[in-house]
Amino acid sequence: MSAPIRFPRFFVTAPSPCPYLPGKTERKVFTELKGEAADELNEALGRIGFRRSQTVAYRPSCLDCQACVSVRVVAGEFRPSSTQKRNLKNNGDLVATECRPWATAEQFELLQRYLAVRHPGGGMTHMEENDFADMVEHSPVSSYMIEYREPGIGSRQGRLVGACLTDYQGDGLSMIYSFYDPEHKARAGLGNYIILDHMRRASERGLPYVYLGYWVRGSQRMQYKVRYRPLERLTRNGWERMSDDEHKRLIAAATTPGGSRKREELPSKDGQPAEYHLAG
Repeated sequence: MSAPIRFPRFFVTAPSPCPYLPGKTERKVFTELKGEAADELNEALGRIGFRRSQTVAYRPSCLDCQACVSVRVVAGEFRPSSTQKRNLKNNGDLVATECRPWATAEQFELLQRYLAVRHPGGGMTHMEENDFADMVEHSPVSSYMIEYREPGIGSRQGRLVGACLTDYQGDGLSMIYSFYDPEHKARAGLGNYIILDHMRRASERGLPYVYLGYWVRGSQRMQYKVRYRPLERLTRNGWERMSDDEHKRLIAAATTPGGSRKREELPSKDGQPAEYHLAG
């Protein structure tokens, strides 16, 4: 008898410049997600540090660096800080809707504005609308796009100000890629609000975790992830909770002048489409 699930074949990308740490080289190991067992494989790989991009699951496999660390927040124990509470209050009128993973022109226009301000010159700024559609729609697993809109008038939908492509897993929500209006003066903290909303969604569904992708020590634009606790990170011994003392030190470092405060909204690029993120 043949096994119901074939063991996946893994491949390694060619080395390329690291997008997070200057002077470093990155390399990734990846496999294809396909077939009826794609959800189960994606969840199993997610628990050992893999991320999904379209039909590919990947994780760093760098020869001389282990700075990228998978992190997840324990949703049921999460308690917002005073700053996060203000964020929830200021943006609490937003209307969040779970949509099937179908790309729209409105979403693409918002993504273009986001990339032009937050990541000018980055690889994703060259995306065309069909590339964005591939990023959203080519999913072999249970995923959806959450849209965040301002209140509408009558039967008219409000303006789209944020969106997040999210995978639904048996043990939590995995935030694949989020983007938002980067110049909305009346709504500071939209990127953080999207994360906070995922904490609420996971907790209400009884899901234990929200997966935030990779935290990179030494990369300023990745330090926003330490603001959410309790935070667990994947080590050689499995998932371990970050101690309160270390967490406090990291939060303090992330909020000091000259630290990552100005970059606290910048999400990681560990959800980029495969042709942008995995090319070697």
